[in-house]
Parts: sequence; structure tokens; C-alpha cells
Amino acid sequence: MAITLATVVTTGCWTHPVWAAGPAASTVRHIQWAELVPKGWDPYKDSRMKFKDLNLGMLQDSDPKVMEMMNQMREVWDTAPVNDNMQGVVGRLPGYIVPLEESAKGLKEFLLVPYYGACIHSPPPPANQIVHVRLKQPIKGYKSMDTVWVYGAIQVQRDPSYMGNSGYRIDATAVERYVAPPAQVASTPSKP
Repeated sequence: MAITLATVVTTGCWTHPVWAAGPAASTVRHIQWAELVPKGWDPYKDSRMKFKDLNLGMLQDSDPKVMEMMNQMREVWDTAPVNDNMQGVVGRLPGYIVPLEESAKGLKEFLLVPYYGACIHSPPPPANQIVHVRLKQPIKGYKSMDTVWVYGAIQVQRDPSYMGNSGYRIDATAVERYVAPPAQVASTPSKP
């Protein structure tokens, strides 16, 4: 299913993170995507983004009003403020891979994003929801939109790329496949 501008604007799909799981969460700090967004930041309160007066559900993506809104949205999202308190925070962050630099040796750089299709099937998220991941050694066996855990220290650093502008960088110490937690089974008390 393609995500249209109207869907992004009305649902705010960029805020839906990959959820944490697994036993390692107790030994390594799990960084939440919401922590990367400064408290109180609301991109829709920005004076450049005046969507409330338009009926987005009735507009086509090619409509000039939609194109103007898309340009306004990109300007606000590409310059989205970051949370300076995240500088140097060490932990792990889950997300989806958007490859940037890949060779026969493997994946060397990628963007980490919080939802499936970001930067590929839909507009890039705000800069404060994109992390530029760099690896010392290329890794093999990963492809676009694979879900992973990235381990390392967060750096507050803006990096523009052809796939989206990131507000953070992690020089990864490790990357591993994301595994969903086992389903929680409700237990019922046994009767004596």
C-alpha cells in the first residue's frame, strides 16, 4: 500500500516506532524513537504548515496545493529540531534499514528509520527521526527495509543524503537482526 501525503499529514505516520523486545533490553539501554524528538515539538504548529484549512482527503497528490504543502512539509521536517540531551547516549535503537553505501563487501552506511517504507515508499521522516549509521566494517546479508538493532553512541549531527536528512549519527559498534518478542500468554491462577 502506498502512503500518500494526505496519509502522512493526517496520521502522522512518522511517529509509529518499531517496538522494543527481547532479554537484551535489560542489559543495554533501549533508546526510544520518541526520545529523539524534543519535548513540545509539533511540526504542525509551524507557521509554514497550514493544513487545517484544506480537505486533504479530497485532493490528488498532483494538485498544486498538495505540491506546495509537500514543499512546506519538507522544509519543516528537514530542519526539525533535535534533542541535544541525546548527545553521547549509548544504547541500542531498533529500526528499518535504508541503504546509502553498499558494495560487494557489504553495507557500509545506511539510514535507520522508525517505520517501514520511510524514504523509499513515502516521504522521509523529520530529521529528528532519521539516524545516519556508519560501520567500521561492511556487513553482509542485510537489505533495504530489514529490521535491525543498532548499537552505539548517538551523536547529534545533521547529515544530508539523497534519501533524507538525518539529525543524528551512530558509528555502530554492532548491528543485529531485530527479533520480535515472544507473545505474552495470559496466565490464569490455578485452583488448589
